[in-house]
Amino acid sequence: MPPLLKLADRFEQASQNYASSNGIARDEDWFVLKMQEELGELTQVWMKLTARGRRRGLDDTALREELANETADLLGHILLFARRNDIDLPAAIARKWRFDPLADDIA
Repeated sequence: MPPLLKLADRFEQASQNYASSNGIARDEDWFVLKMQEELGELTQVWMKLTARGRRRGLDDTALREELANETADLLGHILLFARRNDIDLPAAIARKWRFDPLADDIA
């Protein structure tokens, strides 16, 4: 199994556990809505980091950590959305970005 799909499976397990322990129904809309939510959270941190939002006492180090955390959340939810909708991400990447993400010859 390609590493990207293994990663998607790990996000799926973590998401199932989180949803189960918090009483969250992961219906069809949930996946796309979560991507939007996470993009909003990433944008909020970016605005703080670039002096377009209130920092609420956070320094650059804390904001960069939040930026990384929100980026990880968004990546996870993109992979969950793709998995739920049977999207072949390696094929889509090859079509849209014009490289084979599964090739070992990436320089």
